[in-house]
Amino acid sequence: MPQIFPRQFNTIARTSIFGAIFFVAAAVGLAAIIVRSPYSTEAGVIREQPVPFSHQHHVGDAGIDCRYCHTSVTESSFAGIPATDVCMNCHSQLWNDSPLLAPVRASYESNRPLVWTRVHTLPDHCYFDHSIHIRKGIGCTSCHGQVDEMPLMWRQESLLMEWCLDCHRNPEQHIRPREEVFNVNWERPPDYEQLARRLMDEYDVKTKTDCYHCHR
Repeated sequence: MPQIFPRQFNTIARTSIFGAIFFVAAAVGLAAIIVRSPYSTEAGVIREQPVPFSHQHHVGDAGIDCRYCHTSVTESSFAGIPATDVCMNCHSQLWNDSPLLAPVRASYESNRPLVWTRVHTLPDHCYFDHSIHIRKGIGCTSCHGQVDEMPLMWRQESLLMEWCLDCHRNPEQHIRPREEVFNVNWERPPDYEQLARRLMDEYDVKTKTDCYHCHR
């Protein structure tokens, strides 16, 4: 039977197969980069808010405890967004004529809540409980970063499942005494490994990687 295709077609076929494999690998790698990039995760992205609230000023400079504004954080899955009344506890006396705080005053006078833009959001199929993490000794900065250094709030971490699992597999890397959970300036002591092991036992902290813990 006569040869239909020239011999060089063998080389072209091999090159095409190799090229297809390289193209697919490059596409998968590019997709992985995009998924983990700030474009997708919004990590480091400052969201527009009705009032340019500064955690750096309120937490870092004024020393306000997280629980003053996020009142339900120790008892509920949701940390809570402060009502306008909480803001006005201070701002009825401080900066009470500032143009930046006009939306706060209008909200207070009209009894209509400010509509804040959520910075840390999870998909509907994910379950997260703030209170259990606090009871287990996980500090606010482990997830939210150094909020005392943020003039405007942004998402510090990707919130991807792989990031959550890293902590769930190695909780001893993040645990701290419960009384230090809200201390944004807490630093690990020299004997941290020993402390972490003791707290793991005391707080009954286990590795949690089963799907149903987060997907209910």
